[in-house]
Amino acid sequence: MGLGRRLYRGEIDVDFVGKWRLWYSLSGLLLAVSLAGLILHGLNLGVEFKGGTIFSFKAQHATVEQVRATVQDQGAHQVIVQQAGENGWRATTESLEESTRSQVQSAIAKDFSVPTDQVSIQAIGPSWGGEVSQKAWIGLAVFMLAIILYLSMAFEPKMAFAAIVALFHDLIITAGIYAWSGFEVTPATLLGFLTILGYSLYDAVVVFDMIKEVTAKLGHTSKQTYSMAANDALNHTLIRSLNTSLVAILPVAAILFIGTTLLGAGTLKDLSLALFVGMIVGTYSSLCVATPLLVTLKEREPKYQAIAKRLASTGGGKKGHKSAAVAKS
Repeated sequence: MGLGRRLYRGEIDVDFVGKWRLWYSLSGLLLAVSLAGLILHGLNLGVEFKGGTIFSFKAQHATVEQVRATVQDQGAHQVIVQQAGENGWRATTESLEESTRSQVQSAIAKDFSVPTDQVSIQAIGPSWGGEVSQKAWIGLAVFMLAIILYLSMAFEPKMAFAAIVALFHDLIITAGIYAWSGFEVTPATLLGFLTILGYSLYDAVVVFDMIKEVTAKLGHTSKQTYSMAANDALNHTLIRSLNTSLVAILPVAAILFIGTTLLGAGTLKDLSLALFVGMIVGTYSSLCVATPLLVTLKEREPKYQAIAKRLASTGGGKKGHKSAAVAKS
């Protein structure tokens, strides 16, 4: 409790920039684990992307195993069963012939005492799924291009580069968690991915705006290096970032853990998992990835190298935070 009060009063100065090796190592580990999941397991693409057949119905006395067995007995091989709301069930299979779809529909109606016309069938072809995937990639590419242009105009190319690296960092880790968890990737998941990219961008812009304001005052007679000034700016925005993240994460956590477990709102987990993971990783990356990377790039500029050397020679740069460039020199 004492640490929390001191943090919220601004009495704690966290050396984010100076611990760049720790953050880079942690991010490297997370990225390696995420890429391993994507390579070894891959993403569990939903029927909207790879095509298939969806059977939806309501039954009071049914279990996941019973529904799966009923569908598989009619010739379906890849069966994913989900509970959708109160007494609602959704069985997804590979693409089936029309005769097989009718057999599955009749079997469900018989085994679970449901009228045949209340067992809905939705058949999605692989060509439609490929079109959805193509549009998703185009949307992501346009989004990233717009971000690069905006940041380059609003700030500078090095800030844009650091923010883009943080965005890809967040996206890869979130996708890796989906791969390891086996959660289905649906169009709702893509909306979640785009949302977390926007959230990560917002957090980075807030931090970079403060850094731009603070470092604009640095000159040949400054008593701070670029890394020290950037770290001060980061600490000034720390509470705002934590408060914003906490307020945003709590309702998403409620949807993910309460809605999908107690209320059976299984379709919400496709969106809520991406938001939950992405918001946490996005907050981390704006503080511990984007800013240290920006400092590493900026400290290589002759202007800031001269300031760092002058302060080092006079002992004024010993206090505070050293960037990667300073630490290596």
